[in-house]
Amino acid sequence: MSAPRQAGPVSLSAFASIPEGEGQFAPEFCRANGALKLAENEDSIVLGFAEKVRREVVASVAKLSGKQVEAFLVDHAEFASWLGRRLGSEAPGAAPSRDDDGIPLDVLANDAPVVNLVNSVLIDAVRAGASDVHLESSSEGALVRFRVDGVLALDRRISRERFLGVSARIKIMANLNVMERRLPQDGRLGVDSGGKSLDLRVSIVPTRHGESIVLRLLGRSREPLELAALGMSDAQLDATRKLLGRPHGLVLVTGPTGSGKTTTLAAMMGALRSEARKIVSIEDPVEYVLEGVNQIQVNERIQLGFDTILRRVLRQDPDVVMVGEIRDHATAELVVRAAMTGHLVLSTLHTNDAVQAVARLRNLGVEPYLVAGVLRGAYAQRLVRKLCPACARRVGASPARRALAASLGVTLEETAETKGCPLCRGSGYSGRFAVFERFELDADLEELVASDARSSALREALADRGMVGIRKAALCRVAAFDTSFEEAEREVGFA
Repeated sequence: MSAPRQAGPVSLSAFASIPEGEGQFAPEFCRANGALKLAENEDSIVLGFAEKVRREVVASVAKLSGKQVEAFLVDHAEFASWLGRRLGSEAPGAAPSRDDDGIPLDVLANDAPVVNLVNSVLIDAVRAGASDVHLESSSEGALVRFRVDGVLALDRRISRERFLGVSARIKIMANLNVMERRLPQDGRLGVDSGGKSLDLRVSIVPTRHGESIVLRLLGRSREPLELAALGMSDAQLDATRKLLGRPHGLVLVTGPTGSGKTTTLAAMMGALRSEARKIVSIEDPVEYVLEGVNQIQVNERIQLGFDTILRRVLRQDPDVVMVGEIRDHATAELVVRAAMTGHLVLSTLHTNDAVQAVARLRNLGVEPYLVAGVLRGAYAQRLVRKLCPACARRVGASPARRALAASLGVTLEETAETKGCPLCRGSGYSGRFAVFERFELDADLEELVASDARSSALREALADRGMVGIRKAALCRVAAFDTSFEEAEREVGFA
């Protein structure tokens, strides 16, 4: 019944089943005393305290129950999460049961249960390693979901009435209009959790049943990955290091939202850092703190966009410029000019593969001969979940999988299936890595680009030169048991 003895606070997970409902203290008692009942039987009660063991509370519980009482310090963040979950599961009695413009949102937002619930959600998201938190209202209630390793999973359900207070609380924290529920709003806020400082991007849009709120969690002090840790093959890694050794030109990283493009750019800048180079980055937002890099935050509210900042940056005599994203003609034109005038420029585009980066620049108004003159190389990437090494086991591949692998020139003797384990929390996966395809322009390819050739012609020319496409790269990682066939198919698609 008791938790194991240890020097510091005890984790709530050390107790098999914490009493709930009538078997637990009232929420008001738990909040006021920073305490909860961890376990109880006919003879004894175990209490947990978040801040300090309060002897008067121990004595009071012992007197009222007539039982022996044992007390532990418990992890403060876990207590806050537990209390927030309990308060969040109970609908506030004073709140109306419908979405009424007369609801006193300012009162709801500052209500202690609402504050605890929001804190609980954020604490649990950080502990789970979530990249995003989704809070969505519906006709029957509201869902709280976390995106972990690229996959959404339900964390909890809260009442529709409680969601109104949660929405207002988040708006107050992000300095948004609390009373506005008809128009989209975007904001930012900073929080501290477990000694970690986090920036949260807030996006709120109206829906049929209320609002959808998405919080993007960004660490303020994360060190970027090394190039070798991104997931490139040895050949891709060697070629990338040579490419970054070029004195000028444009290097693009492409892929959909959430595919890890910013992480790759941060790793590239990390590899380029030197006392002999001035590196300037223009980002929205700044996700990694890079010593030795002059990082600038875009702020559209004061008309400080990518193109506006880039014009000023080019007067700073930089050697390397990183532009977080090429979104429009003005930014594309400035990026090309910078690459033509002796700067190495790194940037991203939203395309499905590396070859389409050429067409995308054309669509943004860059002339074909300019694209051919400045583009040095382009990457496409996807993030796939890594198989947990503790629970992966090998089984024979199906004939269909072998046939598909053979069509792509990959030997697939086996595939992998997983069983849940404590290390990966039963998901079968632990962490993510990127799979890449890449190309560089040579003289013949430059002629193709300058002549405004179709993407299909450029792709055929690259295939003749042995370019490894992203599908084949993903299957190679399946064959090496780094990921499963199903996961690679989900992110890359083999159809």
